[in-house]
Amino acid sequence: MNERLDWLREKTYLLTTAPGVYQMKDKTGHIIYIGKAKNLRNRVSSYFAKTPNHTPKVAKMVENVYDYDFIVTKSEYEALVLECSMIKQHSPKYNILLKDDKGYSYIRISPPPYSRITAELQKPSSGELLGPYTSSFVAKQAAAEASRVFMLPTCKKVFPRDIGKGRPCLNYQIKRCMGVCTGKISEEEYADIIKEAADFIKNGSEASVERLTAQMNEAAERLEFEQAAKLRDRISAISRAADCQNIIAEKLPDTDAVAIARNNGEACAAVIMYRGGRLFDRAEYFLGEDDTESAMLEDFVTQYYSGGREIPRNIVLGTEIQDIEDVERLLRERSGRAVDVMQPQRGRFMRLAEIAKANAEEYLSIRVGRTAAEISALETLAKMLGLKKTPLYIESYDISNLGSADMVAGMIVFENGRPCKKMYKRFSIKENLVQNDLACMQEVLRRRFNHYLDPEETDEGFKRLPDLILLDGGRNQLAAVNEVLWEMDIDVPVFGMVKDNNHRTRAITADGGEISISETKAAFMLVTRIQDEVHRFAITYQRKKHRKSSFELGITSIKGIGEKRALKLLTAFKTTEALKKASPEEIAQAAGISQNAAKEVYEFVQNSL
Repeated sequence: MNERLDWLREKTYLLTTAPGVYQMKDKTGHIIYIGKAKNLRNRVSSYFAKTPNHTPKVAKMVENVYDYDFIVTKSEYEALVLECSMIKQHSPKYNILLKDDKGYSYIRISPPPYSRITAELQKPSSGELLGPYTSSFVAKQAAAEASRVFMLPTCKKVFPRDIGKGRPCLNYQIKRCMGVCTGKISEEEYADIIKEAADFIKNGSEASVERLTAQMNEAAERLEFEQAAKLRDRISAISRAADCQNIIAEKLPDTDAVAIARNNGEACAAVIMYRGGRLFDRAEYFLGEDDTESAMLEDFVTQYYSGGREIPRNIVLGTEIQDIEDVERLLRERSGRAVDVMQPQRGRFMRLAEIAKANAEEYLSIRVGRTAAEISALETLAKMLGLKKTPLYIESYDISNLGSADMVAGMIVFENGRPCKKMYKRFSIKENLVQNDLACMQEVLRRRFNHYLDPEETDEGFKRLPDLILLDGGRNQLAAVNEVLWEMDIDVPVFGMVKDNNHRTRAITADGGEISISETKAAFMLVTRIQDEVHRFAITYQRKKHRKSSFELGITSIKGIGEKRALKLLTAFKTTEALKKASPEEIAQAAGISQNAAKEVYEFVQNSL
């Protein structure tokens, strides 16, 4: 707990509502966080609120804030530019800092004669270099693709020393190698092919096809049909390679696709780079999840392109950001030319954004020990429901009863897309004596959040505030629970889960109506699992309680056994299974009854359980 929070709140009351940049400082005066704001007072005061809902990273930062400074700017754009400049200058601890913790890879074209094209993890000292590439996989893929398309030798023979020595290898027989070793390829012809392969790597398939097509037509006009046939085969190979790329065969300006995936306090930003109409490179950065996805993506983009990186013609974002015009203006000024920052909803650019999102989810899944499908399901659900953040901690409730007897409720928890059974809770309905699902649901939620508001509460399951509540029911249950949460000043989004006539999950109920989830498989499967699990948990408890109450009613009919002794028996043996295994002597000792009464209890237990 920060002891200076009251002082910081008082200072914030006097802040201006103008746009600007703020600097959070620790006790030593070091800047630990820098941010921009459209309204300085509103933004800074959100850090020091009495009932904050911070992510763990922001909460930790607030604990270390001793004071703050601010700079007022004339516009939001000036605040954005100043924020980028100051982050680069001070490298604050709690900002997104993009440090390259890995080396770069290169593609090397060895010196002539008979150059080879290879991928290198370290920067070679000789030969022509292409790159650098942030991904060694992309460098290896590009070098292998060029060798395959242009039928370059990949064997260990040294040319021209080994020309004519020995028989050609299998690659030559299956037309994967041009066969330099046969002596049929001159040094000049091979050098031209290497130039074409380098051009293919640098400029992509479209430029190579256009140039080779022109050469093929010229060779045909000169009646050099053998050369024209070779060029035709090379064009065909390039086209087949292009078909394997994750991009349709149409002209596409240089484009970066950027997306963020989040889970369990971690986030991953993925950048997929397309150059010359084909996949060129990719990069992934792990970030601390400290804000909304939109805010994190905006911060990432502005900082990523502040480090001297190439700014392409198009930048495709996987999530909408608020200040897209200011970000676009900033990148245009840095690149000195037109740059389009877009948030596509359909078409080829949307497919690029989806590829970036899938990459971010896959890399994050490895980091946090979750599958990409689980991460995708939570993020999709958040978007469908319009949530401010991904619901990593979900509580779900269901009422179960037999008429007005043995009324109970079950509370289950899904954490990071999986059941967290240690947090499950059971509730016996106490306040409502007749069947009324709405009143019972209100009772359960009121009892649950009374635990949360109790400063002396120690139960981990009650102390935590969920990111989302899902009720097994429709609009009536939703309205009843929202009334309770409003009375208790609990700010948690609540939705209902609706089943069809076949008792299968159909939709999610919101205040404004129903939200269909059947079209989104990942979210649909997650909600179905939650609804099935909360129903199973609640009805299992109800049946157990019903069996227990039926047993208690039956055992009290035995002479000498009242409610207190029946309860004493159940307390001593804890389960009916243990009681069934007990001998008459053990029963008599536990309940403090005679041997004759114990024998009657023993016979009743053996016949009724």
